[in-house]
Amino acid sequence: MTLPTLLDIEASGFGRGSYPIEIGLARADGSSCAFLIQPLPEWTHWDPKAELLHGISRERLLREGHPVLEVARWLNDELAEVGVAYSDSWGYDNTWLSLLFHHAGMLPRFRLEALRRLLSERQLRVWKATKEALIRERGIQRHRAGEDARLLQLTFERTRILVEAEKGQPRPGA
Repeated sequence: MTLPTLLDIEASGFGRGSYPIEIGLARADGSSCAFLIQPLPEWTHWDPKAELLHGISRERLLREGHPVLEVARWLNDELAEVGVAYSDSWGYDNTWLSLLFHHAGMLPRFRLEALRRLLSERQLRVWKATKEALIRERGIQRHRAGEDARLLQLTFERTRILVEAEKGQPRPGA
């Protein structure tokens, strides 16, 4: 089974007025990438608490970020053939993705779905502990879009393996 394509978005904050500042992908082949997004002039909301989490300053976005149109085109180029990407925070990520495409004057040529749709109850049961173990083992830097997307993909893969191994084990008392 191939790996699902995972998408993660870091933002200027949460709630009203927030906007995407970084989008990361983990592709089906296990490679990952991310792009900083240059804020539009009307995107002024900035939550210092969010900056403490992701470590990306607004000044850095203005210097190094890619224009909204460029990021939207890149996403369509990357994901049109795949058709669907998955997110662990669908409500937030879908809102920020819609905002990005709206301001780019484009429609996405892919769907964003909730990662939960791919997970069995057994995977959900071991998800958190598996994710935390991977963070420790690999020294993953959290709250950066590319790393978080790859972490989700690795967690998906490991939970799937754990569940498969569990299926092969005889039950106690059986």
